[in-house]
Amino acid sequence: MIDSTDLVIFDCDGVLVDSERIALRIQREVLGAMGWVLDDEEIVDLFIGRAAAAIGAMVEERLGTGAGAHWHEVFHRRHREEVDAGLPLVDGIAEALDAILPRVATCIASGGDHAKMRHTLGTTGLYPRFDGRIFSSTEVPLGKPAPDVFLHAAARMGADPAACVVIEDSMYGVQAARAAGMRAYGYTGGLTPAERLAGPGTVLFDDMRKLPMLLGYEAPAAA
Repeated sequence: MIDSTDLVIFDCDGVLVDSERIALRIQREVLGAMGWVLDDEEIVDLFIGRAAAAIGAMVEERLGTGAGAHWHEVFHRRHREEVDAGLPLVDGIAEALDAILPRVATCIASGGDHAKMRHTLGTTGLYPRFDGRIFSSTEVPLGKPAPDVFLHAAARMGADPAACVVIEDSMYGVQAARAAGMRAYGYTGGLTPAERLAGPGTVLFDDMRKLPMLLGYEAPAAA
């Protein structure tokens, strides 16, 4: 088992719920209609893992006054509709949570706001498993790649940052974990290429079913 782990911090989108693929397509369509044409790789590099406020500011800077608010309204309306139509869990995360949650303190720290997380986590049935332990970048001055939301989560959970590990799927998320002085586990089964997640203090893995063993918690035996 890894030494002195008091808290496992999960990102939400792309780690618990498989929403980043939905977000990628909607970003491409909405921004393209607004006049900012981006391919999938550019969208991943610019936006995946960033808070909505940061993305809105980038849209405003690129497309002019009022564009950020328009993007926010259209993107989030489309996102809610797509989630309601069917949002899967990240493959293997249910089994991983069954093994991890009974053995160590856990929480969520995400760039998404609380309304969005209530929707996505509620739709997938995960909200009760983390209720009362969900933190958002909207609660802190700066979103990822700044460490603020991870440090905030650790403080609220009464954990030493050095004894925390972060489960992330985005470049900005692993950068935030390193900046917080936390160990990072970068999930490479999502949209961000492995080389964008690699770095000091970061373990890469490609299957959520492997996460319990990487953390030192054996997965439950098959029935």
